[in-house]
Amino acid sequence: MSADTPRRIALLRHAKADWPQVADHERPLAERGRKDSPAVGLKLAETGIDFDLALCSTAARTRETWKLAVQELPHRPRTSYEERLYDASLGELIALLGETSDEVRDLLVIGHNPGMHALADALSGRAEGDAVARMTRTGFPTAALAVVSFTGSWKSLEHGVGTLVDFWTPKDH
Repeated sequence: MSADTPRRIALLRHAKADWPQVADHERPLAERGRKDSPAVGLKLAETGIDFDLALCSTAARTRETWKLAVQELPHRPRTSYEERLYDASLGELIALLGETSDEVRDLLVIGHNPGMHALADALSGRAEGDAVARMTRTGFPTAALAVVSFTGSWKSLEHGVGTLVDFWTPKDH
């Protein structure tokens, strides 16, 4: 694929997690999270994006979110569990995405806040409709999904290169 290839990145924050007496990395989903995960899977399917790759944090709540969401997709993308997504800063997230092969056209990232919100905000130099207003108003709650499009290679990913084409939360359905 060439440097002017249109690409899409979907940024998904894990669904609502519970707070049992376990290490943060091992926190499971709460009941609401188990209900919201298939709903976000349906939203991902509605986008019509045929993801080439899903990068999922190794935390229990992200893995569980993905396990429940992916069942709603017509095509299961290749999934890579990436421990660097857990507690990643904005700079670390951009660097990680820059490692993505240019064979990947459409990428799904299942991660955590504040990183997912910061990344959606940083990449979105433009927006369609009221997507930015909705993201600003609601923040980036659990199971929120932002879809950003951009043109170029993954290595060229930087602040403001993309367009926020959609923003969705479980309260929207």
